[in-house]
Amino acid sequence: MTKATGFGRFYHATRYSIKGIRAAYQSEPAFRYEAWAAALMFVLSFWVAQTGLQWGLMVAALLIVLLTELVNTAIEAVVDRAGTEFNTLAGLAKDLGSAAVFCSLLITAAIWGGVIWDNYFSGM
Repeated sequence: MTKATGFGRFYHATRYSIKGIRAAYQSEPAFRYEAWAAALMFVLSFWVAQTGLQWGLMVAALLIVLLTELVNTAIEAVVDRAGTEFNTLAGLAKDLGSAAVFCSLLITAAIWGGVIWDNYFSGM
């Protein structure tokens, strides 16, 4: 079987990506919460940001949260596939994935907090 190239490859890769996002949304409550929060915050970003750079950073931070949650979900799926019995390394992998999501939330808080501070409180 030959792999698609050019536009065909792009088309199939996009379909797989959408399939993955849909699977995460359907199977992971955390991803659903973060997706809805990101959608709300995306709308708010148009009022909070005063420059294109601020807006870009704010939206990028939201996407980083979704990205890390997707990676965390993938890690959990692989670990769960490997077995259900307790394993220290499996627990570590899951904890590290969760820590990555937490760090992405801190990045988002820092960026949004900094933009809000600059735009609404720094001139006081």
